[in-house]
Amino acid sequence: MLNALLFSGDGETIASLSDVFRETGCAVQVVTRFEDAQRALLREMPDVAVLEYDLLGADGISFLEHSRLGNVIELMLITADPQLETAVRGMQLGASDYFSKPVKIERLRTALEKLVAAANRPAAEISGIVKAAGLGIMHGDSRPMRRLFTLLRKVAPTDMTVLLAGESGVGKELAAQMIHSLSDRSAAPLVAVNCGAISAEILESELFGHEKGSFTGATRRHIGFFETASGGTLFLDEITEMSPALQVKLLRVLESGSIRRVGAEEDIAVDVRVVAASNRDPEDAVQAGLLREDLYYRLAQFPVRIPALRERGDDILVLANLFLAELNEANGTAKEFSTEVEELLRMHSWPGNVRELRNAVARAHVLSTDTIEADDLPPAVAGDNPVDRDYLRIAVGLPLAEVERRAILATVEHLEGDKKAAAETLGVSLKTLYTKLKAYREG
Repeated sequence: MLNALLFSGDGETIASLSDVFRETGCAVQVVTRFEDAQRALLREMPDVAVLEYDLLGADGISFLEHSRLGNVIELMLITADPQLETAVRGMQLGASDYFSKPVKIERLRTALEKLVAAANRPAAEISGIVKAAGLGIMHGDSRPMRRLFTLLRKVAPTDMTVLLAGESGVGKELAAQMIHSLSDRSAAPLVAVNCGAISAEILESELFGHEKGSFTGATRRHIGFFETASGGTLFLDEITEMSPALQVKLLRVLESGSIRRVGAEEDIAVDVRVVAASNRDPEDAVQAGLLREDLYYRLAQFPVRIPALRERGDDILVLANLFLAELNEANGTAKEFSTEVEELLRMHSWPGNVRELRNAVARAHVLSTDTIEADDLPPAVAGDNPVDRDYLRIAVGLPLAEVERRAILATVEHLEGDKKAAAETLGVSLKTLYTKLKAYREG
């Protein structure tokens, strides 16, 4: 399902277009103010956005012009005053289509159906592009990962600044590597810097370099990360850990395309594509004063959220089996997961994301014999009982018949075998409950 954004102040337009979005398989978010549209474009990064040109105003047009979002999302404009000048301006902003009001529904439907068909290509086709580039560094066939691969593939050939957001362990650095490897800069260096691992006093010198004698201990000229990454990509991880004073200098570099070494008097032009990342929500970081708002908007030319592992459904088992296969090959073993372990892996919430999963599989491989059992898993994973007090946790994608079976058995167990009370709680007759329990025993 594609994610769509509709920005319009016309109730009739909103009603008719919303129906078309839903009928063609799009989940649509409707906003009536440009401030909300801008926030949605930056935060949600929809697959397609239909915007009312007449409501953009100077600020909206400037935002679209500088963000260049039309390069990476399907941008469509609608207007009540169609003129050649307006259409040309829309195309300059990156719009792929232009509609006059009232919008011709069938024309919009055709355009959306083409987008949906393209989005529903087999995941192998999308990931194949990654493999063709000699990567294989990110894996997954879930809808969130298919969308991520599509976004990264689209933004990689551009020079847009990318802001990656996601929890620790989701693979933000891998995403940065993928952007670099699929770009025209792939032959040049990719330099990764953890802004939280270097003290504020040293980070400026590490980023921009310094001249000999510029401070105590500067016995020779030092080339910084920006110059080292010349022609390539600079990955700034944990950008919100950078000091406010240094954020001001970084903003200047991004806007001017030049750096000044500590102790130098002249600027040096640099050709570097910046990819930044944070494990905090960027907007929350702005509100907390950890990230300058002007720097946020400059970094977030193309914001990308990396999904947490718990949002990726069967990718959990795909990755677990991948990690196990790597360990088997490295150690000459042929170990496999038991059915119980596969279920535990699927049910765990994975707060440490892919990093936690990899570590759990590595531990289990060491402790197991031929088959990995529950006791071989870390306690935090093996201890995840799907039935917990008054709650039953169900993995996304479980067949409805299995959901019903688990709900019935868990309710009977919770009520200590009182089948009459269980039937009343479940809203079924006692006869129906007995019939289902008998079928479960015989099955």
